[in-house]
Amino acid sequence: MEPVTLSTERLSLRTFTPDDTDETYEACQDPDIQRWTTIPSPYARVDAEGFIGGMVPDGWRHDTEYTFAVRPREGGPLVAAASLHHPRSGAWEVGFWTAKEHRGRGYMTETVLALAKWAFTDLGCTRLEWRAEVGNTGSRTVAEKAGFTVEGTLRAGLLNKGTLRDCWVGALLPADVSLPSSHPYLPAPAERQAPVG
Repeated sequence: MEPVTLSTERLSLRTFTPDDTDETYEACQDPDIQRWTTIPSPYARVDAEGFIGGMVPDGWRHDTEYTFAVRPREGGPLVAAASLHHPRSGAWEVGFWTAKEHRGRGYMTETVLALAKWAFTDLGCTRLEWRAEVGNTGSRTVAEKAGFTVEGTLRAGLLNKGTLRDCWVGALLPADVSLPSSHPYLPAPAERQAPVG
């Protein structure tokens, strides 16, 4: 797929370019981004260059990951990065980080909802998944504000810097954002208590 540009009321989401390298490198010096995401730690300039010059264009080219740089619509600093990745059986997963000085303004919730609507309407996504290491309350807050249902904890569900860690998992369905699904959905009936006797 050719990269696309999305916009929200306040934000512009477009693919990364080499001009974003310095700001990406600076944002990823944040210990929280290094701790809670799977980026390298320590994060060197060569990591930013590899991300922007290799990983991002390869994801678009091979339709495996669509990564966006998030900036204010009217122009300004890099606010965040977000991506949709790993398609499987119609489901995609969203991942993201927000630069430290831009947290707490609702930018990432707005970004995730824009990506969700694009995924459901243009990519044929039937289920958008979110995962975060247990304890990453900032990521969980974004997911819940965007309407994700946290479905549980996966033991050893996330590999981060060579160590398997437990992670939360949640999902957003098209109906959760008032969109039709490409397939009918039949939820499991509520569990009934078996009679004791």
